[in-house]
Amino acid sequence: MPHTTRSTTSRRTASAARTDMAATVSALGARTEPGVSAVPARTAPVGRVPSAADTLDYARDLCERSVLFWDTLRQRADDMIEHERAGKPPLLDFDYETLLDARHFDRPVNYALLRITRIDDSRCEECCDAANRPPVIVLDPRAGHGPGIGGFKRDSEIGMAMREGHPVYFVTFFPEPCAGQTLADVLHALRRFVEHVAARHPGKPPVLYGNCQAGWAVALLAADCQGLSGPAVLNGSPLSYWAGEPGINPMRTAAGFTGGAWLVHWLADLGDGRFDGAWLVANFENLKPESVWDKYAGLFTDVDAERDRFLQFERWWSGFYLLSREEILAIVENLFIGDRVEQGTFRVCECCYADLRQVRNPLVIFASWGDNITPPHQALGWIASVYRNTAELKAAGQRIVYLTNPHVGHLGIFVSAQVARLEHRAILESLKQIEELEPGLYEMRIDNPPGDADARRPSYSVHFEPREVSDLQFPGASDEFRQVRAWSEFHETLYRECFSPWVRAVANPWSSELMQRLHPMCTSRYGLSARFLPWMAWLEPWARELRQQRKALAPEHPWLSAERAAMRQVSEVIRTWRVARDTLQERSFAALFAPTGTSASATAAKAAAPARRTRHNGEHGEVA
Repeated sequence: MPHTTRSTTSRRTASAARTDMAATVSALGARTEPGVSAVPARTAPVGRVPSAADTLDYARDLCERSVLFWDTLRQRADDMIEHERAGKPPLLDFDYETLLDARHFDRPVNYALLRITRIDDSRCEECCDAANRPPVIVLDPRAGHGPGIGGFKRDSEIGMAMREGHPVYFVTFFPEPCAGQTLADVLHALRRFVEHVAARHPGKPPVLYGNCQAGWAVALLAADCQGLSGPAVLNGSPLSYWAGEPGINPMRTAAGFTGGAWLVHWLADLGDGRFDGAWLVANFENLKPESVWDKYAGLFTDVDAERDRFLQFERWWSGFYLLSREEILAIVENLFIGDRVEQGTFRVCECCYADLRQVRNPLVIFASWGDNITPPHQALGWIASVYRNTAELKAAGQRIVYLTNPHVGHLGIFVSAQVARLEHRAILESLKQIEELEPGLYEMRIDNPPGDADARRPSYSVHFEPREVSDLQFPGASDEFRQVRAWSEFHETLYRECFSPWVRAVANPWSSELMQRLHPMCTSRYGLSARFLPWMAWLEPWARELRQQRKALAPEHPWLSAERAAMRQVSEVIRTWRVARDTLQERSFAALFAPTGTSASATAAKAAAPARRTRHNGEHGEVA
């Protein structure tokens, strides 16, 4: 019999959980959008001069907010420790049972298949229409964090699928990888999960929902599990890592300055065969440092309203998981640097290569123009590489549908309640139409009353506009990235043959654990727990008393408005520095890796030129 488990988050009352997580997503959506500050943009009435009473009130409020701010960071540290001691269970707002645990397979991996059994007070059997709706399998990414982003709250991918009557399954993973597990082992385990779900629902091929990194795993799985799965939905999933535009996607050039995959190999060797996901999370924060400032500034200036949503989001963001050395190397070498998935040269195992031409399941690709981690270039650019033209796509019998959001950030694609209630619901409601489309490329368009994310058909309509493969030929710099790949292969070979054996000889479980604990992403959080700093325990009763009798200043208070203006100025300074840093990095990349015979200055000028995010239909996003 399967083992039934109650999610950690769902121990709270359902109403409290929904309230907290809805607030979390609202804040998250704002923080992940380009150029949007988390600090409220409020200003004092023109001409108001602060009085002596205003100054005293502000001083009192500043002291109170300081205590509440540091107490919130103390609570975050205690929550991290509690979550770790509980084994870091998936942060799902639903009840679930474990069907398969891949740690017990012949080729063990740290994955498990869960079946969602309850949403609030409703059991799955009461809200699902298994006879008419296909099952949905949601896969979360292993990008440094733990699982749960696809089921963070009721208004999520899992929640929408259940409300639409689909039986829902969730692929989770554990903090520690199994010894020596490979990417091929993971794909074989996922295939077995799909087969198990398909066997439970005869005649109803599962719909695969892949978020971010899990999206390309779903694409490979669809090629490997032909005939077992229905439509595959890829949300913010990079399949063309080399694609992008200067001034918008600087992360893709990073390998040119680190020497390639050898650095990841070295860190995994130091970790005794395990790669710490905290390094990946640190890269995300380094991508937009002003967002990190905005997160803490927003908490400080409005700690009364922000505390709960901050803690809810940080519970997931600060849960760092590990990857095996073999996995992370395969990902970096084949996807991030090698870009071998779209080229069909990614060797899954000894007997086969991944070939996206083998995918016959309808594909739904959801991307956003506000996503600077996986822009539409990387989510859609592979189509023009795999299929030379639309006729070739149609001849293959494939149907590819894409949907873009104009502004939501990367994480908002998965967790924004508004996106879940509109785009994800529209996708689920349109699955039958998608499967009935003639082979070809289509853009999914949603005609919806403005601002009404809860609208349902027939309040809104969905139509599919035929497109040409040539419409998705984004500008690229493949010659430069090929040189980076060759550079990476040289350094990786040198490190693997000459230095890796020595590093492995001195690495051990103690040194690995110490390195994880001393990572800046951990020390900056754990260090504020009362378990490490005993005097932090004094804040808890003090803060609790303050919250009971707190009288916050009015939003229009002149000194509070001045404080928020100063916070925004600091954010703008950090943003200006980040833009200059990225511009210098892209110019240097173009100068270093410009193809022979090409003017480095011309290439650098092209890289430094302001880029405009252009859609194929002539619409434009903001100028970066």
